[in-house]
Amino acid sequence: KKAIQFIYKAQTSFGAWEGRWGVNYLYGTWCVLQGLAAMGEDLQDPKIQKARVWFLKTQLHDGGWGESCLSYSQKQFVPLSASVPSQTAWAMMGLIAAGEVESNAVSKGVEFLLHRQNSHGCWDEKEYTGTGFPGHFYIRYHGYRHYFPLLALGKFQKALNK
Repeated sequence: KKAIQFIYKAQTSFGAWEGRWGVNYLYGTWCVLQGLAAMGEDLQDPKIQKARVWFLKTQLHDGGWGESCLSYSQKQFVPLSASVPSQTAWAMMGLIAAGEVESNAVSKGVEFLLHRQNSHGCWDEKEYTGTGFPGHFYIRYHGYRHYFPLLALGKFQKALNK
């Protein structure tokens, strides 16, 4: 109970949570929603719904999500002009954890990932999506572009089959 109170107290006024290993609010909010869902929290809780709505509001025109490293220094979500595969995967998994597997937003995220696969079945990603020290240096973990989209597509498929 104390941990859940701590998590809810750390939620931003706009509904997201800061992330640490991935940039930033997309990563943090996915992790929190995944954890709350695993603990059996009520998905209709207004705090969870606020995060769900935040994900919906931050979806980009191309169907995915993308967040700039500037989100750390500006203390608010700073979108990129185009979506990033790993960050799209984080948002999709957050929405799936919040009970949105059949939503239009998740479907658009799936379409984005499937259309962005390269000829090897992987994803190209030039953006820095890992966080070394916020505001100081960021990392391009080369695995993020491979395993997060696969994980999101797998979670999507599994949730549809329940």
